[in-house]
Amino acid sequence: MRIRQAWPGDASAVAGIYVRSWRAAFAGLVPQHYLDAMDPAREESGWKTRIAETRWPSSGVLAAETEARVVGFTSFGPSQESPAIAEIGTLYALPEVWGTGAGKQLMLATLSALEKADYTQATLWVLEDNQRARRFYEAAGWRADGAAVEDTTGGASLNKLRYGRSLG
Repeated sequence: MRIRQAWPGDASAVAGIYVRSWRAAFAGLVPQHYLDAMDPAREESGWKTRIAETRWPSSGVLAAETEARVVGFTSFGPSQESPAIAEIGTLYALPEVWGTGAGKQLMLATLSALEKADYTQATLWVLEDNQRARRFYEAAGWRADGAAVEDTTGGASLNKLRYGRSLG
């Protein structure tokens, strides 16, 4: 597996991974009607713009690829709370590579990129009920820091927890 900076041409693959991951990871957490309505074709232009507008090294999108295709991605940038703190906005992989180490490799590459960008702290948000993701982040050294927000994705009230960790 190779981890590299994503390019606008990766937007279709990223959009597909995003939708497939949401449907698998959030089934039973996010209303099914919302998951069913997600469409990679509608997501693609947003991801193309997001990838094109990154300001490497302080923000970016990394892609994890095998010889055959892109199988995961992550995005990061400065936190809205402080430009000195990084925030990982997304980390998704195709469901068929869950448990293979792809996510761990992507996380390690992202942490390395954040350190190279001179961030010393990082945060991310995770659904409180997403136990699989929380175990993954905790195994990578992330800890809930007590902050929580309500998210109303798909019309449901979902609690999101902020996780943080030191870098370097």
